[in-house]
Formats: sequence, structure tokens, C-alpha cells
Amino acid sequence: MFAAGLTDKGITREQNQDAILVASEPLGPLPNLFIIADGMGGHNAGDVASKEAIKYIYEYINNFQAASLVQTSNYLDLLVSAVQGANTLLCSMAAQDETMYGMGTTLTACVVTGDKLLIAHVGDSRAYAITPDSITQLTADHSYVEEMVLAGQLTKEEARTHPKRHVITRVLGSETSFEVDGIIMPIGDTTSVLLCSDGLSNMLDNNAIKEIVNGVGFTEHRAKFLIEEANARGGHDNISAILIDLDKK
Repeated sequence: MFAAGLTDKGITREQNQDAILVASEPLGPLPNLFIIADGMGGHNAGDVASKEAIKYIYEYINNFQAASLVQTSNYLDLLVSAVQGANTLLCSMAAQDETMYGMGTTLTACVVTGDKLLIAHVGDSRAYAITPDSITQLTADHSYVEEMVLAGQLTKEEARTHPKRHVITRVLGSETSFEVDGIIMPIGDTTSVLLCSDGLSNMLDNNAIKEIVNGVGFTEHRAKFLIEEANARGGHDNISAILIDLDKK
């Protein structure tokens, strides 16, 4: 397995509120850990939210006291607990400092273990499973437009340009309606996994993502090309990508 992650502020934003973690080696009881977080809140510390959430999860898992007792079947429970703890931390920080009121962050975390992908997800950053012939979105966007798509009120194509496409319905830093999606997916014939913020997925459609991921070059080169192509198409938001190649490309 090879992994590479990059984050970029994009063309139009002055600040990068995204944060990433790429830990390809064992971390606490986990064999690896990859996280994308997209902070929000403008001047209300969106960048702090994304960084502090990842920092908390990293330290929670790395310092987990009962690491020797954690079995593979419990990895996802551990990851979800860490994300819930990060949410509690952000709520506490906002309550204690009015400059941080209203801050939040999306977060998508992935562990690759054996023949499965384990994912903890909140918000609209995404995880994709990619093969030479297909691309599958593994996470559901927690957004206003996604709810409309599921209700049959919008098509996927209409959702991409809808004026409320940036309205998120679930984030870390929310004291109400907080729930973490825990996802277990068989790896099957998946050759690459991509985690990305919406700054990438809003600029590149699924086919463009698949073509770049399946292109030539080392993992870090293709991850960089994803960022560059999103910028070339407008770069309207911060852009982050973590590319995990499961085979020996």
C-alpha cells in the first residue's frame, strides 16, 4: 500500500481551512489512519476546527490505553468514538471562546485493514473506491442538496450547481443532531481509495477523478495532479486529497 496526501488553499480563498492526516504505519491499535477535515466558520476559526479535530483523534488513538485489547472487529468503534470525542472538544472550545463560536468541520477518516475499508464520516468530504473501470462514492454527503436528491427533488447533475450546495447538515462542532456514519466496505477489486474535500469533488466529476487516479505516475504525483486539475478548473475552495493505492503501482 502506498499513500500520499496534499492540501491547497485553491485559487480564490485567502486561507486554507482544510487539514489532513496521512499515517500509513501503525497508530496505536490501528494499522493505519487517513483523515480529511474541511473547516468552516469563516473568521470563526474554521482552520482551528479542522486541525484540532484531527489532533484530538490522532492523540486519542495513539495513546489509547487498552490498545492490546482492541481487536480488528472493534477498529471502527474506536474510530467513531474518537470522532465523537473530537466533536465534544470543538463544542467545548466554542463555548469557552466567543471568537470560535459557530466553528465546525467535516471529517472523513479511513482505515485499511485486511480485506475491508473502515470509514467514519461526518459532512460532505468524501471517500471513493476506484477500480480501473469504475468509481464508487462510499460516503453520503450530509448536505441540503443531498437530502433533496434522496427525496427525488433534485438530480445529481442539478445538485452540482444548486445555490445551496454548500449548506451542510451535519458537522463536528454541533451540539445537536450529531451522528457519525460508520461504514464497513469490502475491498474487493478496489485498487485505490480517495479521500477528498468538496473543493475537489465540486471541481472534478467522477469520470475526471477516475481517469487521473488510474493514470500513470507515482501515488504522490497523481494526488498532486488531482489538486492541480481542480485549480485549473477554478479552484473556488480549499482543495485536499489523500490517495491510497492498495496495489503496487
